[in-house]
Amino acid sequence: QVQLVESGGGLVQPGGSLRLSCAASGSIYSITLMGWYRQAPGKERDLLATITSGGSTNYADSVKGRFTISRDNAKNTVYLQMNSLKPEDTAVYYCNANVLRSRWSTRPSSYWGQGTQVTVSS
Repeated sequence: QVQLVESGGGLVQPGGSLRLSCAASGSIYSITLMGWYRQAPGKERDLLATITSGGSTNYADSVKGRFTISRDNAKNTVYLQMNSLKPEDTAVYYCNANVLRSRWSTRPSSYWGQGTQVTVSS
């Protein structure tokens, strides 16, 4: 199996910064796409940012210019640096990884972390 463990959430004041981490472990041959999502109470889970194994990134308009996604392929870890945080960024943040579990895998399987709470409030 594959496990994703997130860390780095917490309470921060508006305008502040946080860095989230998500480490994947288990039966992993390689990880293709990794991403961060968030879900606020009563709302759907929204895609924030993705990064390929080669480092190509994409961002939702709501976080472009404020959030930066990065990854360490050797550690199977993805990061989300969040700057200029706003109260509307308050949500549970989830990481996602598309994992090839062996060299013979033809399609990646999608795995989710357990979520980490980010609260932006004064």
